[in-house]
Amino acid sequence: MRRDFLKLCGLAGLGLALPYQHPDARAAEADQGYAGPYYIVFNASGGWDTTYLMDPKGINEINRLYKEGDILTKGNHKYAPTAAHKNGGLSNEDFYEKFGDELMVFNGLDYSVNNHSPGARYMATGKLDSMAYPTFAALVAGCQGPTCPLAFLTFGNYSNTGNVVAMSRVPYLPSLQKIALADAIEGNARSPYHDQFALDRIEQALAEQNEIDAAQARLPRVERAQSMLYAAQVNSKALQRVTQYVPDKVPKERLSQQAEIALSSFKAGVCVSANLSIGQFDSHANNDPDQMKLLPEFLEGIAYVLRRAEELKIREQLVVIVQSEMGRTPSYNKGNGKDHWSIGSIMFLGKGIKGNRVLGATDEKQFGVNIDAKSLALDKDNGIRIRPEHIHTALREFAGIAEHPFAKKFPLGVVEKERLQGFWG
Repeated sequence: MRRDFLKLCGLAGLGLALPYQHPDARAAEADQGYAGPYYIVFNASGGWDTTYLMDPKGINEINRLYKEGDILTKGNHKYAPTAAHKNGGLSNEDFYEKFGDELMVFNGLDYSVNNHSPGARYMATGKLDSMAYPTFAALVAGCQGPTCPLAFLTFGNYSNTGNVVAMSRVPYLPSLQKIALADAIEGNARSPYHDQFALDRIEQALAEQNEIDAAQARLPRVERAQSMLYAAQVNSKALQRVTQYVPDKVPKERLSQQAEIALSSFKAGVCVSANLSIGQFDSHANNDPDQMKLLPEFLEGIAYVLRRAEELKIREQLVVIVQSEMGRTPSYNKGNGKDHWSIGSIMFLGKGIKGNRVLGATDEKQFGVNIDAKSLALDKDNGIRIRPEHIHTALREFAGIAEHPFAKKFPLGVVEKERLQGFWG
């Protein structure tokens, strides 16, 4: 049974390599489940056009679908009008009307590079010159819930774990059902491999054998392998909680499908963080129609997550990060597209984040404006450029993991005077 479960995990791309714990402690933690906060990172892979979302311009031929006088506001937010131009999905008007009061935006983020791979790595980890650093989603999972069966879920984009937590990939909702019911044939609860009394005896025997093995001196590799086997059995039982939250009807939208897997796992207490992603934002040709198709789809996916989280009664424990690895140029090329631009934006929403706020800015040529790290006010002459490491340092502090050994193992090098003060409000 353990072999079948591990085999299924492998087929789904699911990792369960966990550090050793005493069997009683692991079983108790598995029964209790992780209760939040839950972190979701949305990735607009390919490079979004921020001037068609949270950093509107309407001047200097930067955009062709609206003028400066058409820019809309909701509280402190300014955003591009898209209701008349979108191709499906959710318009900016509807998105800001629903979530503007909760939303925090930072404009003028300096990515420092304009290539996809290093940009995605930099935005995900806060470290540009290393491929060993974990993404924030992986790091927070490793710090706050390393023994959760699906601690860090990822659906694409840069997903390095830094070996602080196992990476889990569950591509489809039916896959989640099969993993959750690994002791049943094809995930069918009515067709178990063993009767319950047999499962209880097997579990008891495994626990007793694990006690014996733990008391013996063994090589680290052997001890780790035994820990993985026992963790798989205990987590198999914990994963069964997921099934009650898997919807009967699978949504058609890309982000919604990913969201259901993540939210079901959050609600079941078996997951800490999820990395959600859709691509094709790299609009080198026909920028406007491409962005007007993808940005509304992206916003609709975010809205879906928030709506479903409320239905599952975990909305108050949700932290949402919305980002891309680059922006688009302030001018069009000969193919009516926009090329790579190393200045962009990032958005946040959720528990502990003060909404209706916009920090940072870009100027009339779409270059980033420096800010004062202490006051967060614009300071073109004496301020600093805000880069991903500044954001990630603030994220680590926000999540309460800045002093965790895993975080210290991957320092970001932001000096004290450049740490963002009061960033979360």
